Amino acid sequence: MKQVLILGANSDVAKEALKMYVSRGYHVMAASRSTAALASFVQQEHLPGHLVTVRYFDAADFSSHHAFYDSLPAKPNIVLYAAGYLKDNTIAMHDWEGSFNMMQVHYCGAVSILNIIATDNTNTGLERIVGLSSLSGVRGRKSNFIYGSTKAAFTQYLAGLRQHLFARRVTVNVIVAGYIRSKMTAGLSLPESLMLEPAFIAGSVVNAGKRFTIVPGFKWKMIYQVLRLMPEKLVARLP
Repeated sequence: MKQVLILGANSDVAKEALKMYVSRGYHVMAASRSTAALASFVQQEHLPGHLVTVRYFDAADFSSHHAFYDSLPAKPNIVLYAAGYLKDNTIAMHDWEGSFNMMQVHYCGAVSILNIIATDNTNTGLERIVGLSSLSGVRGRKSNFIYGSTKAAFTQYLAGLRQHLFARRVTVNVIVAGYIRSKMTAGLSLPESLMLEPAFIAGSVVNAGKRFTIVPGFKWKMIYQVLRLMPEKLVARLP
């Protein structure tokens, strides 16, 4: 039976991915600070108890990561890092704790735990590591550059990790997602025509192939390419 470790498992995308992995008969170790909410979700969705294990995981508590990994009931074949935190850019400019928390959750915590997983050479069954990133990390924009910078750093880390693990034939993917209808974006004024459902993003996670960068949604694929190639003087005019 394949073992899946989901870090940040209480996110909307992660919960949809959890259901999809379980439907394939995989055992999922769902890790989050919100263990009660996760346990309630598993019960509400009538997911088989023998296929889901809930674990406490705090991305920002770096000193606990070794003990967390060592305590897992099985070594993972697949790892999904989906932990997320969003603070409005204007507020984050004056709120160091908010900015630092985004850095800890999206980058520092990811590097800490994924380094532990990636350097465990005894886990010969490790097949794939998937990171949930964002189009906000493609180019710096004045409306969200602090959040975007943490996602850009995460994406670059995954790119290097992919090369590092190449000899072990471990695939590393990054999901570069656009606007997701989730509790993290609730209340934000976002264009309805560009909103993606968590289940759609989760499908890209669960069905990830060999390609490193995966951009779910045709419209967002086009936006991704435009952002990458847009001259800086035009990027400066974006919100």
